[in-house]
Amino acid sequence: HFLLWSVIVLVSIVIVITATIAILYLNQYPLNGAMSSPVISTNPKESGALVTVSHVTAGEPISIFLDPNCPDYSENFLRWEALQSSLLRALSSHNSDDWQERGLVQKLAEELKVLVGHIHNLRLEADSLKRGQGVLDQQLNGLQSEQSRIIQVSFHSGVLKLVAGFSDSMLSLQRETEGLRTLKGDLQKDTGNALTHTVARPRDCSDVMALGVTQDGVYSVFPTHDPNGFMVYCDMTTDGGGWTVIQRREDGSVNFFRGWEAYRDGFGRTTGEHWLGLQRIYSLTRSGGFELRIDMADFDNATAFAHYADFSVGRDSVNPEEDGYPLTVDQYSGTAGDSLLKHSGMRFTTKDRDHDQSENNCAAYYQGAWWYRNCHTSNLNGQYLRGGHASYADGVEWSSWTGWQYSLRFTEMKIRPTSDKNKLSTN
Repeated sequence: HFLLWSVIVLVSIVIVITATIAILYLNQYPLNGAMSSPVISTNPKESGALVTVSHVTAGEPISIFLDPNCPDYSENFLRWEALQSSLLRALSSHNSDDWQERGLVQKLAEELKVLVGHIHNLRLEADSLKRGQGVLDQQLNGLQSEQSRIIQVSFHSGVLKLVAGFSDSMLSLQRETEGLRTLKGDLQKDTGNALTHTVARPRDCSDVMALGVTQDGVYSVFPTHDPNGFMVYCDMTTDGGGWTVIQRREDGSVNFFRGWEAYRDGFGRTTGEHWLGLQRIYSLTRSGGFELRIDMADFDNATAFAHYADFSVGRDSVNPEEDGYPLTVDQYSGTAGDSLLKHSGMRFTTKDRDHDQSENNCAAYYQGAWWYRNCHTSNLNGQYLRGGHASYADGVEWSSWTGWQYSLRFTEMKIRPTSDKNKLSTN
């Protein structure tokens, strides 16, 4: 009986092992049937077992967890094979007279042989999987090496493309530079040919006109003694044109009762009422050789002009401001009568700087700024009083034409080099 119980225990163990191996075998070689194939999950269980099998009931999937480190289970296979061999020897050596017991033992022996075959196959497959893992590791290492090589090649290719692009840019820049040099040479050649009898930087409006300009307007001039230049209004139509405007009154929009600095530097709008500035007039006329024309109009649209063949401000002066920008004017002609020759030789006076010969400041008294003597026969920078006025001589006055109590509607003072100076400058 003891032996019988031992056999029963061993059979129970074998049944458990057989069931486990059968489940694994079915999972490895599923049978075709009405039931759907079980779902295999590789999510690890908390147990950390090599293989975790759960019963397939109510749709519960079979979960299998394989250690990613793929440990060596050959010892377990050897233990199972040894156990089965022991069982087979025990069953083979068991003698029983009961034919039912003997048949059961033979059946168990056959089942164990089958299980031995399955276990052997599983061992072979496990060894194959392990070898496959080794191959995969080698392939992974190969892929990593290939990836590194590709990265290096890509980087090297990018650097080569960058260098090639930079080289192309440098070549393009060199070509453009050569083109600009050629263009510069052509422009210099053309400019030299165009300025055979004129200067590239016009000194005044007569030089602007010599360049072929015939339209009245604002232009840049660069006098010999003021190389930075400034903007002036050029009259290209009156009496042959080429006039540089130095003063204009036309509508009373600009206040002319100003101090010394304003008259020294100039004020107003070049296209409208303005005073060019004593320093600029000096830079244009300091060497002499200029003529002055003054055009006038009253409020009845009558017009007149006064022309002076010799005009300059601060002629040959080393410090014109300290000298007061003295006026030189001579050789009158025209239709308005002379009201300026008596001012020749006088220094300029403003309300805040008195250079006249009167006991009073003529500029303050007559509301203007001029080359006053004691005090004036003309006051073109006086108040814009719009025709006849009750006050005395404090308007825009030209006494030889309209007296001392009539303020003119329009005046324009303009200068240009004399014909003799033009001949000297072109020879």
